[in-house]
Amino acid sequence: MTLAMVARRAGVSPQTVSNAINAPELLRPETLERVRQAIDVMGYRPHRAAQTLRTRSSRLIGYGVQSVEVDRSTPVMDRFLHALTQTAEAAGHRILLFAVPAGSRLLTPYQELVDDYSVDGFVLSDTTRGDRRQAWLEKHDIPFAAFGRMWSERQIGDWVDVDGTTGVERAVDHLAELGHRKIAFLGWPRGSGAGDDRAAGWKAAMSRHRLPVRGLRAESIDDVDAARTVALRLLDTGVSAIVAVSDTLALGCYRALRDRGLTPGDEVSVTGFDDSPAAAHVAPGLTSLTQPMDVVGAECVRLLLARIADPDREPEHILLEPELVIRESTAPPRSPM
Repeated sequence: MTLAMVARRAGVSPQTVSNAINAPELLRPETLERVRQAIDVMGYRPHRAAQTLRTRSSRLIGYGVQSVEVDRSTPVMDRFLHALTQTAEAAGHRILLFAVPAGSRLLTPYQELVDDYSVDGFVLSDTTRGDRRQAWLEKHDIPFAAFGRMWSERQIGDWVDVDGTTGVERAVDHLAELGHRKIAFLGWPRGSGAGDDRAAGWKAAMSRHRLPVRGLRAESIDDVDAARTVALRLLDTGVSAIVAVSDTLALGCYRALRDRGLTPGDEVSVTGFDDSPAAAHVAPGLTSLTQPMDVVGAECVRLLLARIADPDREPEHILLEPELVIRESTAPPRSPM
């Protein structure tokens, strides 16, 4: 099926069919409708390479897939990728996935995709303090939007992020309202942007409720067994509740409690972050903070397409609030605190 065949069926010139695909605003509504009907009936699909030569747009958005880091869990990123792909396709673009290596070769695939595939821009995730990718893309005038902040004083580029501080504050508020007074925080090692953001929420809420924090903050890598070991030490301090920086660490708390013959929620309350599938299916159900990943994915695509259309626009930063999903893992303390 060729463009010329569509033109003959619609009774127009091949250039009119091309305008209907690439610049529909140039055509009268009745002409545009006639051409689109012919395209639908004949099942015509424009040749992507030819479109790229004409418009200098590949309609491709690059997204680098990294190994799972402490700031994100796999189920959460699956939801993000689905939303990203769905929104991009609705806007006439495709997501091009590629592997991102660690270390000195971090930027190599970005350069290769610009040179070899002429991608229109990139969506980033797993941003870190002083992220090299954001700085490199800005320096080379390559459009990008990020799921995650720059985590530095100089905020460059467009980004969408979830407000971990506010989310964890809500978890602490919930526990305080239940009557808990000794609430520990199990976080990631200091230096993680998202982890420090969530830890700030615990500290701020504890201060508002005039609750002690000394000796009640502990750290673990994002691993269930590692978290179990650290949580056992927190239990030795006599805490009645633990706010975990992720669902993975919260499940480590579950194991520690069971090692002591205790039940989450009944003896010690536990909260997580991410509302992963495990949160709803583990027994007892885990109280957790869910992130609006459908909105995050859609906003990343919107910001990127806006940047492509207007490279000089002011950077836009969007901070979304997570929602606390309350389940059986949080309950009033057994004895007055």
